[in-house]
Amino acid sequence: MKRTFFLAASLAAFLACPAGAADFAERVAPELRPAYQRLRPMRFDETGYEYAQISTRRLIASDRVPRDPEVRVRNLYIPGGSGQLLRLRVYTPLHADGLRPAVLWMHGGGFLFGTPEQDEAQSLRFVKEAGVVVVSPEYRLAPHRYPAALEDCYVAMAWLFGHAEELGADASRIAVAGGSAGGNLAAALALLARDRGEFMPCFQMPLYPMLDDRMATPSSGEMTDLRVWSPPSNRYVWAWYSGGAVGTDAVPAYMAPARAEDLSGLPPAYLTVSTLDPFRDEVLDYAARLARAGVPVELHLYPRAYHAFETLAPDAPYSRAVVDEYVQVLKKALHT
Repeated sequence: MKRTFFLAASLAAFLACPAGAADFAERVAPELRPAYQRLRPMRFDETGYEYAQISTRRLIASDRVPRDPEVRVRNLYIPGGSGQLLRLRVYTPLHADGLRPAVLWMHGGGFLFGTPEQDEAQSLRFVKEAGVVVVSPEYRLAPHRYPAALEDCYVAMAWLFGHAEELGADASRIAVAGGSAGGNLAAALALLARDRGEFMPCFQMPLYPMLDDRMATPSSGEMTDLRVWSPPSNRYVWAWYSGGAVGTDAVPAYMAPARAEDLSGLPPAYLTVSTLDPFRDEVLDYAARLARAGVPVELHLYPRAYHAFETLAPDAPYSRAVVDEYVQVLKKALHT
């Protein structure tokens, strides 16, 4: 893909540019600027998380959610980590021969907001073009804190392994994937599955994941424009999710996967991040540590792009090319 490249000498030159050398808008790829300029500043410290939750929950049962006549979409309810019902959004092909791989997809939203429906178009594409079954849990959000979201997602993963054949899925080919906070959960589930030993995903796809509560890397303080994910948003989210333990030794690796000391024995990984993302450096470091631990890993770094740009600017050719790649990565990892 033309806009995707591996870490190379040219990257070092790009990252050497000081953050204040140019206005943030000028650093953004031209085709991503219109969507960026339409964004409103995120001020969770002023608005709280409730406003964002209301906005995203409006998607549920909305006529704005895409449909596809070739994909069956349904909601299933299972006992969650809290003992209450956990909603799973399940996507299966209407017509399929044999068992397919499956993907447990975790939506993003900083553990504050979000719903499986926000990624509906992508999930439909995964089913049709990557040839998989998709299960997306509506895990607990704020005011719930760690480990609520992770517990729900682990329950969903266990359910998927136990009911794979009922869904037309192959339990030996189950991947965990997600974006941003969902990327955190994908990485954390891989660690948790390895350590508990009950089952193991065959692949992990944490996309621009939030991995490190310590926020000590250069990129964690570099992108200060409030219209995209920025240090204030990141600090607010980690403070909520950690219950005030952020930055202390009380934070476990299952909350912040960057803290894991041992990354060996994890499933092969595909990670992405953008050069204008506060998570840039922690993702680059995590990918390098996975490789040093002997885990097969592919890393794609997107130049001149901001956090979650493919969801915020879905119609941009840049974004469409990136989602095309997600589809192809899953297809290759789970069918070969």
